[in-house]
Amino acid sequence: MDCKEIRHQLHRMAEASNEEVQTSAYIRQQLEQLRPTKIVTFPKGHHLLAEYDFGDGKTVLVRGDMDAVRVNETLELPYKSEHEGVSHKCGHDGHSTILLRLAEMLHEKPLPAGKVLLLFQGAEETGEGAKQILDSGILDAYSIDCAYALHNIPAETAGTIICKPGSFTCSVVSCDIVLTGKTAHAAEPWNAVSPFMAAQRITDFVMSLNQRDVQREDFCVATLIEFRVGSQAYGVAAGDGVLRFTIRTREDAHLQQIISEIETKAKTEAANENLQCEIRWLEYFAASNNAKEAVNAIKECADNLNLTYQNKPIPFFWGEDFGLFTQHYPGALFGLGSGTTQPPLHHPDFDFPDEIVETGAKMFYELVGR
Repeated sequence: MDCKEIRHQLHRMAEASNEEVQTSAYIRQQLEQLRPTKIVTFPKGHHLLAEYDFGDGKTVLVRGDMDAVRVNETLELPYKSEHEGVSHKCGHDGHSTILLRLAEMLHEKPLPAGKVLLLFQGAEETGEGAKQILDSGILDAYSIDCAYALHNIPAETAGTIICKPGSFTCSVVSCDIVLTGKTAHAAEPWNAVSPFMAAQRITDFVMSLNQRDVQREDFCVATLIEFRVGSQAYGVAAGDGVLRFTIRTREDAHLQQIISEIETKAKTEAANENLQCEIRWLEYFAASNNAKEAVNAIKECADNLNLTYQNKPIPFFWGEDFGLFTQHYPGALFGLGSGTTQPPLHHPDFDFPDEIVETGAKMFYELVGR
């Protein structure tokens, strides 16, 4: 298997969340040559599950994501994205290639026992994919003992393994608050029902939730994404408004508490100003809660492969859809350093380094073979 060519081809066909039609078909084509016991599709989404059954023993799930982000490709690569405004700037092309290389290892060097489930997941970037998979009930047919995933980590030495027990990535949710009153002529703004004062007080409240000391249990990063009241119509006094936020906490329980507080505040302020209020919660990512036993296994496997292991003292602030799997199965998400000069995730100049594909695949092979 030419992993470099596979990764480059996946990069060329970059597809956004829930649109991974070509990507899924290409991955399936590669998998069929590697003779899994069976390949399972899902009723919603373009996910694939490749099962390797080696007989009685434990069942291990390994997840790799395959969707791209809506960032324009500006690098002049020979394998540049063919889809305008969509590119693999998070490295999911590399994550999928790692799983295909793992499939090749399992095909060439079968395990003595057990079952390995390779899950190629779409719609990770929007937080929809894991829920689609779990809601399908397909995984219920398996008695999954442990689940693993990795994410490449820019600015860390290539090949370094990074992990920690407990929360590894934050709980994250996005929020739209739509306030609707009544417009009036701009010459008579007192005849309007303006959302401005309510929008201002709601925003002040949400921003007051910020507690950026990650060592604290009430750690929270509340980010204002948009504050809009009215529109560019100079003869009209504003009668509607939209607020958008993202909220990040260490644990899901704290996030749910904050969601409740924001809903109460928004509805109260809207009622005080005679406004209608619609609240939408979007793109939820559960915290990736790493089981201690799984983290110990990751460290032992890294040691066996003579890889540098780094214990991360605090969680990453970004969300990862794998967190929803850790609510159902013991397991862990770990980081794989992608180079000290690598630009940040989602940066236009990011490109997954081909040289760490083998490292990721060897880590997974060690983990599933334990």
